Amino acid sequence: MEMTEASKQTTTHDHVQNPKPDQILSPRRSLQVKQKKWWVAVALCLFLVLLGDCLVILLLNFFYVQDRRGEDDNKHLQYKGTWMQALIQNAAFPILIPLFFIFPSPKPNHETNSTSFLSFRLILLYVSLGVLVAAHSKLYALGKLYAGYGFFLLISASQLIFTLIFTAIINRFKFTRWIVISILLTLVSYAFGSPQFAGEPVENEYFYSIRAWLTFSASVAFALSLCLAQLGFEKLLVKTKRYGNKKVFRMVLEMQICISFVASLVCFVGLFVSGEYKELKGDSMRFKKGETYYVLSLVGLALSWQAWAVGLIGLVLYVSGVFGNIVHMCASPLMALVVVLAFNFLEDEFSWPRIGALIGTVLALGFYFHTLHYRNKEKIVELNQSENNVEV
Repeated sequence: MEMTEASKQTTTHDHVQNPKPDQILSPRRSLQVKQKKWWVAVALCLFLVLLGDCLVILLLNFFYVQDRRGEDDNKHLQYKGTWMQALIQNAAFPILIPLFFIFPSPKPNHETNSTSFLSFRLILLYVSLGVLVAAHSKLYALGKLYAGYGFFLLISASQLIFTLIFTAIINRFKFTRWIVISILLTLVSYAFGSPQFAGEPVENEYFYSIRAWLTFSASVAFALSLCLAQLGFEKLLVKTKRYGNKKVFRMVLEMQICISFVASLVCFVGLFVSGEYKELKGDSMRFKKGETYYVLSLVGLALSWQAWAVGLIGLVLYVSGVFGNIVHMCASPLMALVVVLAFNFLEDEFSWPRIGALIGTVLALGFYFHTLHYRNKEKIVELNQSENNVEV
């Protein structure tokens, strides 16, 4: 019996000293599998952002083309539904709740310090982000409807500049030459590839006072929300017991549901306090296609905004707020192409500058993907080096 135990100990000792080849390669294989899943998640989020952007611009154009504001005798033709548009951007979050329970969650890690103070900071983060998103939604709608669309796009491009500033301070983001080139190409493509917008005010309605200039504040709020969301993922959500130091898609849904809930509350209160709710019946009656299509267009807009937001928050989780903003702005030439194909108003066409902008967006994303690929490759090289050091 003693010989048997001694032989078992010897076998176990030899097994530890001489591991099988499969055991040596398992960390490498595990890393490769994780990277493949990561690329799939990034591709899915990127698709959602591009799809959401295209659907939003299509439905917004459809919504404002069907409005009869120029056919009535009202002196005030300016659109006033800014709180309604802000609410629509956030109100469809309940459709994400079933998905939150469908997506699997990692095994709880009881070694993480999930204290009540951490939970309080998480709630504070969600409330702050919800208020920022509500402010951005409201100010974004104001700038779009009270200034020329070209002027609005020029101001909106500053959101990427603000994102770079905030992420360098808050997230300690490291810039490479390829990322810098990607950012420059994105700004140029956004400027020359902007889509046509049917809700643009006519010349005598341009309103370049504080309401239009508040679009700068919308850009600041948008950039700050991306950086704070990234900080929340890295410093708060990952440290909770329910996620156990793992980044999973369920975190994206949790953050989006909580943020949209707070933002919807703020916009709902603003809708009633401002008295804007009284104009909803008139808007639906003025809709050329009828009230049914009016409701359907709003529902479609709400769903499209949620798809866009989930994709954007997902890119923030898996990559960074800078990359999420770049993808969003790179969608501009694609949105222009979709609008030209779907509508034939204002003699809009997909001109050579827009073709150049579309090529520029492909290059911008390509340069950023090159950086991501290089970083993943570095991780494999570091793992191989650590394995070689262990073997020695």
